[in-house]
Amino acid sequence: MTLVYPFDDAATARAVVGEDGTLVAWNAGAQRLLGWSPAEVVGRPAANLLVSGGEDTPDGPVAGRWDGTLTLCHRDGTAVSVWLLAHHRHSSDGGPGHWLLVTPLDPGGPGSLDDPLGTAVLTQSPCAVAVYDAQLRLRRVNDAMADVIGLPEKRIQGLRLSEIGGKRQSEELEEHLLDVLTTGRAKDVQTYMQTGGEDNAHAWLARMAPVTDPGGRVRGVCLVAHDFTDHFLARERLQLVNEASVRIGTTLDITRTAQELADVCIPALADFVSIDLLDPQENGEPPSRLAAPVELRRAAHQSVEPGNPLAVVKPGHSEVYPATSPQADSLVAGRTIVGTVASGRLDQWLNWNRTRAERVKEYGVHTTMSVPIQARGQTLGVAVLTRYRRPDPFTADDVLLAEEITARAGLCIDNARRFSRERETALALQRSLLPRSLPRTAAVEAASRYLPAARAGVGGDWFDVIPLSGMRVAMVVGDVVGHGIQASATMGRLRTAVRTLADIDLAPDELLTHLDDLVVRLSAEAGAEGSPGEVGATCLYAVYDPVSRRCTLARAGHPAPVMLTPGGEAHRVDLPAGPPLGVGGLPFESAELALPEGTVLSLFTDGLIESRERDVDASHALLCAALAAPADSLDESCDRMLHALLPPGGSTDDVALLLARTLGLPASQVATWDIPADPSLVAPVRKQVVEQLGRWDLSEASFTAELVTSELVTNAIRYGARPIRLRLIHDATTLICEVSDTNHTAPHLRRAKTWDEGGRGLLLVAQLTQRWGSRHTADGKTIWAEIGLLDLE
Repeated sequence: MTLVYPFDDAATARAVVGEDGTLVAWNAGAQRLLGWSPAEVVGRPAANLLVSGGEDTPDGPVAGRWDGTLTLCHRDGTAVSVWLLAHHRHSSDGGPGHWLLVTPLDPGGPGSLDDPLGTAVLTQSPCAVAVYDAQLRLRRVNDAMADVIGLPEKRIQGLRLSEIGGKRQSEELEEHLLDVLTTGRAKDVQTYMQTGGEDNAHAWLARMAPVTDPGGRVRGVCLVAHDFTDHFLARERLQLVNEASVRIGTTLDITRTAQELADVCIPALADFVSIDLLDPQENGEPPSRLAAPVELRRAAHQSVEPGNPLAVVKPGHSEVYPATSPQADSLVAGRTIVGTVASGRLDQWLNWNRTRAERVKEYGVHTTMSVPIQARGQTLGVAVLTRYRRPDPFTADDVLLAEEITARAGLCIDNARRFSRERETALALQRSLLPRSLPRTAAVEAASRYLPAARAGVGGDWFDVIPLSGMRVAMVVGDVVGHGIQASATMGRLRTAVRTLADIDLAPDELLTHLDDLVVRLSAEAGAEGSPGEVGATCLYAVYDPVSRRCTLARAGHPAPVMLTPGGEAHRVDLPAGPPLGVGGLPFESAELALPEGTVLSLFTDGLIESRERDVDASHALLCAALAAPADSLDESCDRMLHALLPPGGSTDDVALLLARTLGLPASQVATWDIPADPSLVAPVRKQVVEQLGRWDLSEASFTAELVTSELVTNAIRYGARPIRLRLIHDATTLICEVSDTNHTAPHLRRAKTWDEGGRGLLLVAQLTQRWGSRHTADGKTIWAEIGLLDLE
């Protein structure tokens, strides 16, 4: 921004010289001093105006600021001795810089004793003071201000503040001086800059006030500068620590937390920051003993330069750091180490990687500070802070601040690492406890999905498909309250219990009652052991019979399933809710449905339909629409449903989804006989069985089926109660023999002694079949045995 002043600008001779030594600007004051017009000198070498042999001619290259007396050539041929102040200024767009040369033409010395500008230094200056006149040209400074500027008063009298400072901050301060001069109102301005009289940048409070004469007219501006660097830096450090506590650790992701640490340090502490972490050992913990060389993996880095040009290692890649490198030295010593390039301390490390050495030289890196990242007595990695754009080295206060921020980040990284390790362990446990694949049955086609929560981690959701006797199949979906390893372990216990209870063919409502008792006992055990919280769960259990095409369902506080019949619309199944598992003492109710072949049942946990963005009814509508959409397979339907209901970042809760398409067993694959209670009719029954197997092209199973049928029918006639019924069922791989009667007493397998006349029948059945068992029915029991057809080929 170029200021427009309401007064003459020719009181200062000002010229601009490019990096190549060419004059690019020449003001009226310069023409007044040397007589040359801008058209005569602009575009020509500045050295043409220099008379050789000047008393203060620089001997070599000059950087930053220079002042001295030079002998210049006047247009009339005379030599003029001129004191010059030169500022080197960088281009804001990255191009070549230039030199600004100024010298005052009307210094304007002290006035009379009653001159307010002359007496202001004595009457209005508690510290470093400068007084500017109505043209904003310096009239007086006290000794303290001269020390700050680094130039004597007689040399800079008559210059504007922007000409004395030569920096962008100087121009901004001059804008405020003009505002005070124009409005007559005092103001305070804070700035952070390096003046000509100091080696490092300082924080300054510039208090500006108008200087008035006895008549109240504004005659100039008084500037009083207070150095409040210590207070400023303390406030900056406190603000940075507070910012770090807010910005670091927003997630339980190690990489994200490391990046947050790097972001906080730029540019407040350093110009480039790298975060390198130790890889965990097999036990999941970082190494306990460290010695150089050290292998670290880059977790994150950040720079004031776009693209992180100083970064040699990419995030996720590892590198071996030798002794004398900032990383290895700090980790081995277990403390913060500050090193400088000039001292040669980093030479061996830089020679280790030529690319790094070239970039350090190119960008002018001068100081590094390596801070170990530690938490709970363990070293997790190291943060290396580098300065090259900021000229000042790291101070003791910088070290304390970096250690404070890194300590906070270390706890967050350790928490993230522990969470990740526990999540991976829980996920591995969960995966091992869930079915690796769903069984292929003659009752249903099935597909499933399990997704852990995006942030909370693995929970206790599970699903299962359990083959039952008589070609039936049980389908179950459950949800244990909570997340983590404990929830996964509880899920495994409940899933095992469900399979055990299903194996004895309990009705769905009876099974949930037994499962409820188990959860109550688990809660009692958890309370006795001092574990926090009670064990709770929900469950949906369904049994489908492909022969009758009927399905019996019961649920314990679980979402009702969604059903899609062939040619119909998807809708929720009207099913009694039932109390959640663990309440104890309350009954469960079953419902029985007739399902046409090809009906799709959708069983799921609440993580699929519960969302902050919409209510449950809206989720059910989306679920029904996704289920009803045409699909080539159940797997495609599963993916479509998850995509329709879950946000892109994943659900906040676990999701278990089980889809099952019902199949029907044709009547031609089922044969049923009513058996009179007459032992003499066992032989004709065996003959009928052999004939039926012949019609089914299963004659290879006739011998085994005869023996099994004879034993089961004989036992029913001898120990059971009428009516007695025999049923044969088969599919491509299995032949099932079932004998039902109205006696509720179930047989059990025992080993007969040498002289026992009976007791060997069921043992023979067990040896000849794949499996056998009994199940209770509403009016009795059924004894069944399965014969593997593939084993007979």
